[in-house]
Order: sequence, then structure tokens, then C-alpha cells
Amino acid sequence: QIHVVESGGGFVEPGGSLRVSCEASGFPFSNRDMSWYRRAPGKEREWIASIDQFDTRTDYKKSVSGRFTISRDNAMSTMYLQMSSLKPEDTAVYYCNDVLMSLNWGQGTQVVVSS
Repeated sequence: QIHVVESGGGFVEPGGSLRVSCEASGFPFSNRDMSWYRRAPGKEREWIASIDQFDTRTDYKKSVSGRFTISRDNAMSTMYLQMSSLKPEDTAVYYCNDVLMSLNWGQGTQVVVSS
């Protein structure tokens, strides 16, 4: 059964850092280009970062570029999002999926940035 499970969210003050993880199972993770998405309160889910299957190319939404870093460990079927210099507007539920959003969505992991 295909699963993605996000974890690592929490409460952090503005300017802080956090790393969220996405553990995948049930499909050949190393063959998929993967992405992180987020849904802020009252807003639609949006794409924020992608990484290719070979871990050679990354792309970022402009608002997170330079602050967030996407990475993956194909041996562990896990993807990460290192978030730094967090802002209140980064408050959202963070999700992972492939770049086509073809996987069943997980529960996401909540990130709250507030003082």
C-alpha cells in the first residue's frame, strides 16, 4: 500500500529553524521526482519545493528560496525539508507528494511560526 507520512512539525519562533520529514513506502521512491507542498490557514494548498529522483536538481517557490532546503535519502525512502529563518507566513500544514501529486495525500505535519 502506498503511503507517505510527514513528521517533524511543531511550534517555532520567528527566525527559528525546523526540519520536516516525509517517509515513503509502497512504491519505488528512488524513481520519483518529489515535492513539498503546504496549506496555510484559509488558503489553498501550494507547491513550495521539488527535487528530482537523482537528487541533482532542486526548485523552490520564490518566497522560500534561500531559506528552505529540500533533500532526499533514497536508501531510506525519505525526503526532508530544512526550514530556516522562519516567518509567521510559513505557518501551514506541510505535505509531501510526487511532482504530479499522484500519491494519496498524507495527514501532513503542522508548522506554527509565532512569537
